[in-house]
Amino acid sequence: MSAGAETAATVPAAESPARPKRAASIAARLFGAAAIWAFAILLAGGWTLSNYYQRQVERSFDQRLHVYLKTLVAGLADGTFARQDSGSIGEPRFELPLSGWYWQISRIDRDPPETTGSKSLFEEQLPRLADTDGAASSAREGYVTGPEGRRLRLVERTIDLGSDGRYLISIGADSGEIDKDVADLNFALLVTFLLLGLGLVVTTGFQVGFGLRPLARIRAQLVEIRTGSRARIDDAVPREIAPLAAELNALIDSNRAIVERARTHVGNLAHGLKTPLAVIANEARSGDGAFAEKVSEQAVLMRRQIDHHLERARLSAGIAFAGEASELKPIVEAIARTLEKVHRDRDVRVGVAAGHDVRVRGERQDLEEMIGNLVDNACKWARSQVSISVEPLPGAAKSGHTAALIRVDDDGPGLDTQELDKVLARGGRLDETKPGSGLGLAIVSELAAMYGGKLSLGRAPAGGLRCELQLPTV
Repeated sequence: MSAGAETAATVPAAESPARPKRAASIAARLFGAAAIWAFAILLAGGWTLSNYYQRQVERSFDQRLHVYLKTLVAGLADGTFARQDSGSIGEPRFELPLSGWYWQISRIDRDPPETTGSKSLFEEQLPRLADTDGAASSAREGYVTGPEGRRLRLVERTIDLGSDGRYLISIGADSGEIDKDVADLNFALLVTFLLLGLGLVVTTGFQVGFGLRPLARIRAQLVEIRTGSRARIDDAVPREIAPLAAELNALIDSNRAIVERARTHVGNLAHGLKTPLAVIANEARSGDGAFAEKVSEQAVLMRRQIDHHLERARLSAGIAFAGEASELKPIVEAIARTLEKVHRDRDVRVGVAAGHDVRVRGERQDLEEMIGNLVDNACKWARSQVSISVEPLPGAAKSGHTAALIRVDDDGPGLDTQELDKVLARGGRLDETKPGSGLGLAIVSELAAMYGGKLSLGRAPAGGLRCELQLPTV
């Protein structure tokens, strides 16, 4: 095939625009929010439990110290202060030097105060919690730094015995027991809450996935609608997203109605313009002179432009709603049989090799027009043989998905480089004796680009023209 090639040698699909920046997914937002709240609640709960337990341990520890404090107060009140020793209050650790358990009695109404204490103080003294120069008061508790820098839990009380004097009685004990109990609880809380948090995160993940599953089904159905496997979204959806599904179905129906109206208007416009042009062309042919020839020439050019733009508008309307898919094998075989009959007077044979049956995106009418134009051009310029092959071509479509390759070869004269450059022009024809408007391959390439494919021209093994049409599969 040669001069009848009507358009570009290679017309790739238009470059896709830069992909917009996507917002965070609903699943990620739900999962992140749930994880943050779970972490905050567990942290607050752990802190609350730890502080509550620490107060309880301190209260229990203080109760023990208060028993010793009351023993000392009783001994001081009944006049046995001079005989008071650590053994009499029931705790051997008051006997051991610097054991961490201490008692101390100070007469604070004298200057300097008279102080006596347990053997465990070993000539050291316990610090005070607060000013005790006032009247008798209730017991006080707190933490101080004692001998050897140890942190002590201290309880103290001021006793006013009137003429017998005022005394400050203190009991201190190493706070390590409190710290150890609290640390053990904190470790248990940490392990427990980590496991609980992990369980909550996993559960939240399953919950989010389960909750968003209807949206995933809608997305899958939209993909099926786009590829032609489905016409509408199912009505059986949760009530929260039922309005969304209803609006999408309404949009799909509206797009279908728009496509049908556009096709109707394009057809009406075609009939409305072609009839007056035919009248003008007939009148021009019946006249003589340069004027009639010029009018006839311009009428032909106008007819070609109208054919091109009306066909392009029809094709744009035809794919305004993506949702059709068709099988290639029956289309190719039907076109081959038809065109072989059309060109039987020239004894042109059309062979088909479509062992791999594939479905491509596109309406059957558009596929028939694209493949029919390619095969018809091949038959016009072939000497005796045209071959058609269909095979899958992974990753060749503009979308990056799998594609189908329809290859049409003929054994005609073919095209050289200069001729390929010439047929790049819309409506360009190398031989005006052959029928046609010079728009066939232009329509094929533009329609292929609209579907996300492309048309390429080259040289066939038999010397003629090779046309390769790539279309995305479903």
